[in-house]
Amino acid sequence: MSDLTTRQQAVLDFVTRVIADHGAPPTLAEIATEFGFSQVRGAQKHLAALESKGHLTLIPGKARGIRLSDRGRSVANKSLHPDALSLPVLGRVAAGSPIGAAAEFEGSLLLDRAMFFPTPDYLLKVKGDSMRDDGIHDGDLIAVHRTDVAENGQIVVARVDGEITVKRLKLGKDRILLLPRNPDYAPIVVPPDADFAIEGLYCGLVRKA
Repeated sequence: MSDLTTRQQAVLDFVTRVIADHGAPPTLAEIATEFGFSQVRGAQKHLAALESKGHLTLIPGKARGIRLSDRGRSVANKSLHPDALSLPVLGRVAAGSPIGAAAEFEGSLLLDRAMFFPTPDYLLKVKGDSMRDDGIHDGDLIAVHRTDVAENGQIVVARVDGEITVKRLKLGKDRILLLPRNPDYAPIVVPPDADFAIEGLYCGLVRKA
């Protein structure tokens, strides 16, 4: 549930639309005109409330001194595009060798919900070509549905001893394999005593032109 009032949401949506259409935020006077405020103080009041809730930052002394936060951009996009997904991009996943499990937030993308199944929770950036034969290439963003269960043969994001990797899961009677899809790479055999967990299920990708 949004922490914004109806008017605050409308102001946030307006600021977002103006930035998208013109490349710069509106002035206080433009906001006042849009919403019928008799004075710019009405616009200032709503912007101050949005700033206090973490949706934007106000820059003193600037005529167009409004900077949307990632949170504000995500909330506005969900309001303006209810059928779209705003997905955070979390760090990088090595498709050639595992990397540290810590993932840094690198922004967000607004994407068509219909592109994915199941519905993803985040995007991870791939580095390497070990999943090449499944169409996953270096630099792709893979969409990941957060879950700790997967079926044999599915592509998963897995944690092995604190490291994260994306591979195809193979469940044997007495062992677990994480299979690359490039003959230049060897399968990862998960030791019985390893700290192993499924972090998520691959459900599509985004390739930037």
